[in-house]
Amino acid sequence: MARILSIDYGKKRTGLAVTDPLQIIAGGLATVVTSELFDYLKAYIAREQVEMIVIGEPRQPNGEPSENLARVQQFVNRWRKAVPEVPIQYYDERFTSVLAHQAMLDGGLKKKARQNKGLVDEISATIILEDYMRSRK
Repeated sequence: MARILSIDYGKKRTGLAVTDPLQIIAGGLATVVTSELFDYLKAYIAREQVEMIVIGEPRQPNGEPSENLARVQQFVNRWRKAVPEVPIQYYDERFTSVLAHQAMLDGGLKKKARQNKGLVDEISATIILEDYMRSRK
């Protein structure tokens, strides 16, 4: 089997998470500067087998598109043209940042660590991936 990779796409930073090859466990992979994301993913996929990518679909709590959705759609369109052999699919990411902060609190992280926005993005990507995996079962 191959891994599933998830993306919490941001204007400046993007959080990434990935499953193990058996797609049992999701874990944080990295936080990448968004302008370097495309190249990072291509290099990662050259090293690791990735079956598909799940990208958070940014929506407001009422379901309306958020301001970041246009940027996410541009990235998805670029990916689909350049790397069609690795499909990319949207997944609702509402409340993942809130859940990430809660997970950090529950994990006992100190205030300084909780202010690390890169860590929040990586945890958010992990939550997106875990939710996606649960939805498939």
